[in-house]
Amino acid sequence: MNFLKKKHEHQKSNIYAVSKKYLTLLLVFFFALNLTAQDEPIKLVFDVTSSNVKTHQSTMRHVNSMAESFPDSKFEVVVYSGSLEMVLAEKSTVADVILKFAENDNVTFKVCATTMKRGGADKSMLIKGVDVVPNPLVQIYSRQKEGWGYIKETNN
Repeated sequence: MNFLKKKHEHQKSNIYAVSKKYLTLLLVFFFALNLTAQDEPIKLVFDVTSSNVKTHQSTMRHVNSMAESFPDSKFEVVVYSGSLEMVLAEKSTVADVILKFAENDNVTFKVCATTMKRGGADKSMLIKGVDVVPNPLVQIYSRQKEGWGYIKETNN
């Protein structure tokens, strides 16, 4: 009888060992799946309306960080209202960063035509790589409709 009991305990222990192996493999598989899901390209639109240069600088830090973390992703900075100087070559405190992004396809900059008109600016005054859009709200809405995430950059 002891022999049968030991045999049963041995089989039970083998089942637990095999179950632990499969459970470990399953957990590793789901962990790896989760990691690859985080590496999928993302699309974000940054909404900038502030005249505050600290907001312009923090926006560029955010965009730079995201572009480095997700190199296959797309980012768009939409500038309007009080933030016009952010994209004017002679006035911007972040012109060098915008120029750096102009070399890449994954970061774009859009400025409102009405904001430019109100601010007395024309296309020749823009930093290279900045495009003009007729309506920034429609631009942002269109991006969101296409599945882009939205970030509002504000003063702190």
